[in-house]
Amino acid sequence: MKAVSSVEHWADAHHPKWLDIIRILLGIVLIAKGITFIMNTSHISAMLVDSSGQLRSMAFVHYMIGVQLAAGLMFTFGLYTRVAALFQIPILLTAVLYMDLTREFFVTGSEFLLLVLVFALLVFFFIYGSGPISVDNYLRKHPSQ
Repeated sequence: MKAVSSVEHWADAHHPKWLDIIRILLGIVLIAKGITFIMNTSHISAMLVDSSGQLRSMAFVHYMIGVQLAAGLMFTFGLYTRVAALFQIPILLTAVLYMDLTREFFVTGSEFLLLVLVFALLVFFFIYGSGPISVDNYLRKHPSQ
Protein backbone atom coordinates (compact mmCIF):
# COMPACT_ATOMS: atom_id res chain seq x y z
CA MET A 1 0.00 0.00 0.00
CA LYS A 2 2.87 2.34 0.79
CA ALA A 3 4.44 1.66 -2.62
CA VAL A 4 1.21 2.59 -4.39
CA SER A 5 0.98 5.79 -2.35
CA SER A 6 4.58 6.74 -3.15
CA VAL A 7 4.07 6.08 -6.89
CA GLU A 8 0.90 8.19 -6.81
CA HIS A 9 2.70 11.03 -5.00
CA TRP A 10 5.61 10.92 -7.49
CA ALA A 11 3.22 10.86 -10.46
CA ASP A 12 1.27 13.84 -9.11
CA ALA A 13 4.46 15.85 -8.63
CA HIS A 14 5.87 15.04 -12.10
CA HIS A 15 2.78 15.23 -14.31
CA PRO A 16 3.12 17.67 -17.23
CA LYS A 17 -0.08 19.29 -18.43
CA TRP A 18 0.30 18.04 -22.02
CA LEU A 19 -0.40 14.53 -20.70
CA ASP A 20 -3.84 15.78 -19.71
CA ILE A 21 -4.51 16.60 -23.34
CA ILE A 22 -3.60 13.02 -24.26
CA ARG A 23 -5.90 11.75 -21.47
CA ILE A 24 -8.77 13.90 -22.78
CA LEU A 25 -8.18 12.69 -26.35
CA LEU A 26 -8.12 9.10 -25.10
CA GLY A 27 -11.48 9.71 -23.44
CA ILE A 28 -12.91 11.07 -26.68
CA VAL A 29 -11.59 8.04 -28.59
CA LEU A 30 -13.21 5.70 -26.04
CA ILE A 31 -16.54 7.54 -26.36
CA ALA A 32 -16.36 7.42 -30.16
CA LYS A 33 -15.57 3.70 -30.06
CA GLY A 34 -18.51 3.13 -27.70
CA ILE A 35 -20.82 4.92 -30.14
CA THR A 36 -19.41 2.79 -32.96
CA PHE A 37 -20.17 -0.32 -30.91
CA ILE A 38 -23.76 0.89 -30.42
CA MET A 39 -24.13 1.30 -34.17
CA ASN A 40 -22.69 -2.19 -34.85
CA THR A 41 -24.18 -4.25 -32.01
CA SER A 42 -25.38 -7.00 -34.32
CA HIS A 43 -21.92 -7.38 -35.89
CA ILE A 44 -20.22 -7.56 -32.49
CA SER A 45 -22.71 -10.08 -31.11
CA ALA A 46 -22.31 -12.20 -34.27
CA MET A 47 -18.55 -12.32 -33.65
CA LEU A 48 -19.10 -13.47 -30.07
CA VAL A 49 -21.64 -16.20 -30.80
CA ASP A 50 -19.93 -19.48 -31.46
CA SER A 51 -20.64 -22.41 -29.16
CA SER A 52 -21.63 -20.33 -26.14
CA GLY A 53 -25.10 -19.03 -25.47
CA GLN A 54 -26.62 -15.89 -26.96
CA LEU A 55 -27.47 -14.47 -23.52
CA ARG A 56 -23.88 -14.44 -22.36
CA SER A 57 -22.57 -12.76 -25.50
CA MET A 58 -25.24 -10.04 -25.48
CA ALA A 59 -24.54 -9.39 -21.79
CA PHE A 60 -20.86 -8.95 -22.63
CA VAL A 61 -21.69 -6.61 -25.53
CA HIS A 62 -23.81 -4.43 -23.27
CA TYR A 63 -21.14 -4.47 -20.56
CA MET A 64 -18.52 -3.52 -23.13
CA ILE A 65 -20.59 -0.64 -24.52
CA GLY A 66 -21.46 0.68 -21.06
CA VAL A 67 -17.88 0.53 -19.81
CA GLN A 68 -16.61 2.07 -23.04
CA LEU A 69 -18.92 5.10 -22.75
CA ALA A 70 -18.55 5.51 -18.98
CA ALA A 71 -14.76 5.14 -19.08
CA GLY A 72 -14.58 7.58 -21.98
CA LEU A 73 -16.49 10.21 -20.01
CA MET A 74 -14.43 9.56 -16.90
CA PHE A 75 -11.16 9.87 -18.84
CA THR A 76 -12.33 13.03 -20.59
CA PHE A 77 -13.11 14.79 -17.32
CA GLY A 78 -10.40 13.12 -15.24
CA LEU A 79 -12.85 11.61 -12.77
CA TYR A 80 -11.67 8.37 -11.12
CA THR A 81 -9.27 7.78 -13.97
CA ARG A 82 -7.64 4.75 -12.40
CA VAL A 83 -11.00 3.07 -11.78
CA ALA A 84 -12.07 3.74 -15.37
CA ALA A 85 -8.81 2.23 -16.63
CA LEU A 86 -9.23 -0.77 -14.34
CA PHE A 87 -12.61 -1.59 -15.90
CA GLN A 88 -11.41 -0.88 -19.45
CA ILE A 89 -8.12 -2.83 -19.40
CA PRO A 90 -9.70 -6.35 -19.38
CA ILE A 91 -11.86 -5.48 -22.39
CA LEU A 92 -8.92 -4.25 -24.44
CA LEU A 93 -6.67 -7.08 -23.27
CA THR A 94 -9.31 -9.56 -24.46
CA ALA A 95 -9.56 -7.75 -27.79
CA VAL A 96 -5.77 -7.81 -28.25
CA LEU A 97 -5.53 -11.51 -27.39
CA TYR A 98 -8.43 -12.61 -29.60
CA MET A 99 -7.73 -10.48 -32.66
CA ASP A 100 -6.87 -12.55 -35.71
CA LEU A 101 -3.49 -11.04 -36.58
CA THR A 102 -2.92 -13.26 -39.58
CA ARG A 103 -5.98 -11.78 -41.23
CA GLU A 104 -6.11 -8.23 -39.86
CA PHE A 105 -2.57 -7.02 -39.11
CA PHE A 106 -1.41 -6.13 -42.62
CA VAL A 107 -4.81 -5.02 -43.88
CA THR A 108 -5.29 -1.33 -44.58
CA GLY A 109 -7.59 0.10 -41.93
CA SER A 110 -6.68 -2.52 -39.33
CA GLU A 111 -7.42 -1.37 -35.82
CA PHE A 112 -4.74 -3.49 -34.17
CA LEU A 113 -2.22 -0.65 -33.79
CA LEU A 114 -4.91 1.67 -32.40
CA LEU A 115 -5.96 -1.08 -30.02
CA VAL A 116 -2.41 -1.57 -28.76
CA LEU A 117 -1.90 2.20 -28.41
CA VAL A 118 -5.13 2.63 -26.44
CA PHE A 119 -4.24 -0.35 -24.25
CA ALA A 120 -0.79 1.10 -23.54
CA LEU A 121 -2.31 4.49 -22.69
CA LEU A 122 -4.84 2.87 -20.36
CA VAL A 123 -2.07 1.07 -18.48
CA PHE A 124 -0.05 4.31 -18.38
CA PHE A 125 -2.91 6.36 -16.94
CA PHE A 126 -3.80 3.55 -14.53
CA ILE A 127 -0.32 3.93 -13.05
CA TYR A 128 0.14 7.67 -13.56
CA GLY A 129 -3.29 9.01 -12.63
CA SER A 130 -5.40 11.84 -13.97
CA GLY A 131 -3.15 14.90 -13.66
CA PRO A 132 -3.56 18.55 -12.73
CA ILE A 133 -6.36 19.38 -15.18
CA SER A 134 -8.99 16.99 -13.84
CA VAL A 135 -12.00 16.69 -11.61
CA ASP A 136 -9.94 14.42 -9.32
CA ASN A 137 -7.37 17.16 -8.79
CA TYR A 138 -10.10 19.73 -8.13
CA LEU A 139 -11.77 17.46 -5.57
CA ARG A 140 -8.41 16.77 -3.92
CA LYS A 141 -7.70 20.51 -3.52
CA HIS A 142 -11.26 21.43 -2.45
CA PRO A 143 -12.38 18.61 -0.16
CA SER A 144 -15.26 20.57 1.40
CA GLN A 145 -17.13 21.05 -1.89
